[in-house]
Amino acid sequence: MMDRPRTPKTGEPDEHVAYPPQALHDYAFLADGERGALVGPRGEICWLCAPRWHSGAVFSTLIGGSGLYAVTPRGRFVPGGHYEEGSLIWRSRWVTEDGIVECREALAFPGERDRLVLLRRVRATEGAARVRVVLHPIAEYGTQPLREARRDDDGVWTARLGDLYLRWTGGGDAVLCETGGTGARFTLDLALEAGQWHDLVLEVGEFALSGARLPAPSAEWSRTERAWSDTVPALDDTVTAGDARRSYAVLRGMTSADGGMVAAATTSLPERSEEGRNYDYRYAWIRDQCYAGEAVAASGQHPLLDEAVRFVGARLHEDGPKLRPAYTVDGGPVPDQRTLELPGYPGGFDRIGNHVNRQFQLDVFGEALLLFAAAARHDRLDRDAARAADTAVAAIAARWNEPDAGLWELGDRAWTHSRLICAAGLRRIAHAMPDAARKGDWTGLADTILAHTTAHAVHSDGHWQRSPDDVRPDAALLLPPVRGLLPPDDPRTRATLRAYTENLTRDHYAYRFRHGDRPLEEAEGAFLLCGFVTALAEHHQGRGVEAHRWFERNRDACGAAGLYSEEYDIAQRQLRGNLPQAFVHALMLETAATLAHDPAV
Repeated sequence: MMDRPRTPKTGEPDEHVAYPPQALHDYAFLADGERGALVGPRGEICWLCAPRWHSGAVFSTLIGGSGLYAVTPRGRFVPGGHYEEGSLIWRSRWVTEDGIVECREALAFPGERDRLVLLRRVRATEGAARVRVVLHPIAEYGTQPLREARRDDDGVWTARLGDLYLRWTGGGDAVLCETGGTGARFTLDLALEAGQWHDLVLEVGEFALSGARLPAPSAEWSRTERAWSDTVPALDDTVTAGDARRSYAVLRGMTSADGGMVAAATTSLPERSEEGRNYDYRYAWIRDQCYAGEAVAASGQHPLLDEAVRFVGARLHEDGPKLRPAYTVDGGPVPDQRTLELPGYPGGFDRIGNHVNRQFQLDVFGEALLLFAAAARHDRLDRDAARAADTAVAAIAARWNEPDAGLWELGDRAWTHSRLICAAGLRRIAHAMPDAARKGDWTGLADTILAHTTAHAVHSDGHWQRSPDDVRPDAALLLPPVRGLLPPDDPRTRATLRAYTENLTRDHYAYRFRHGDRPLEEAEGAFLLCGFVTALAEHHQGRGVEAHRWFERNRDACGAAGLYSEEYDIAQRQLRGNLPQAFVHALMLETAATLAHDPAV
């Protein structure tokens, strides 16, 4: 039998061997609004960026970098875990040969912009527990190792980590080991009797932490519990309150104090093995932000709606008709796409930044108007947002006939969805703001766009086609009628839903569009956003039973922690793409709220 690779000097198994990447189904997610972490089944935090979502990673073994933070039982075990209700407080749970061990873990919530506090409480729930703790932080995707590590008289470790500062309490008995080229790491062995627990608190910040007040674990846990309880609503008026609350918690955890919500917590997780579709989604897409706001509006009047309106409104005030498709969560520009010298997640490769910063996407103006209209219906549209709505209308008037990259971020074309969703937004905002001086102008512009698109993008069999020069159906074309552009009995609405379900769905899984002549499932995974949109379209048609079938099929396409990625491989029953994907959680929440009401007739 071959020996496992070992790191120099310590004899410890290399972390890439001891903690290899897992199927995305097996990861849990921690978040505090300013950054997020993935936790694997062996208690390994393998992904965490600091200080913010788009910063360099300090734990990056998920994509082949160095650095992780593991709390793992010694000996054989069977892993499991669950979220505490209505929160992103995760309980890793292992059945071992000696009993049951749990690790309660969370990013202290709500988070600070310049400092993270990561809480882990190890407990011997039944029987004794033997646990190995490995803390190996290494900044900027594994290129800047730990340095200047010191332990004070109280057993508190401090160190530098690139330009960041680190402090670790609860690891006073840890051994600091040199591991060759990847810098130093801490190892700690815990032996707990039944009922005992041990707290670990890791802080990483942009300022020196040695003189700052030490966080008290019990107080931090209590503060985090209360904050989640106060933040996540009951959502009892949905068809699946528990899952709706989890999706709301995910959306809240991904939303910064600046109002921006990242599209996903990770980068470079492949949508399809070895096909190059690996992207960095740690930025705030305007469209995704609007989807989340509309979902929250559908489920009631909640603060996340205000955050979406604030962020989108601010971007419109700053950039007007040159609104970008995506920003950093604090409103900055998305950096250019580049690769790192890392192996990447298996089947993919390492990529940060995003080429979306070079695109024009017309539909974001229509989505912004739909968001503002939803806020107006809840009497949440203030004067600044109303002025932002004027700006979005003016941008549509000036640019609606330009080619754009569209919802799926493809080559520039006169995408039908982009124009129709702008018309839907114009009609919704005109209806929601009856006292607006330009209401007639807005509805007139919507009529003009609709008439032009009807003349150029309706197939001979009556369905909307992707663009004037592409006759195929597309999942995106289901959205404008759902958003109020056309009534359920409009022939184009019915023909589009029929053409879509006949050509782009399988067994109540939905796909975006057809990639050449390949079978749907060979080209890409089922697109979970599209499955929930189809449920909304069926509900719009008054077919409640069919809507629930679509909802339940796609609701089940999640991981063990209830998280959704962008795509679902139906053959292997595996998640594909970055995790968690905010717009899937948003559409799941909206569908759960919408299906609780009688379908339209």
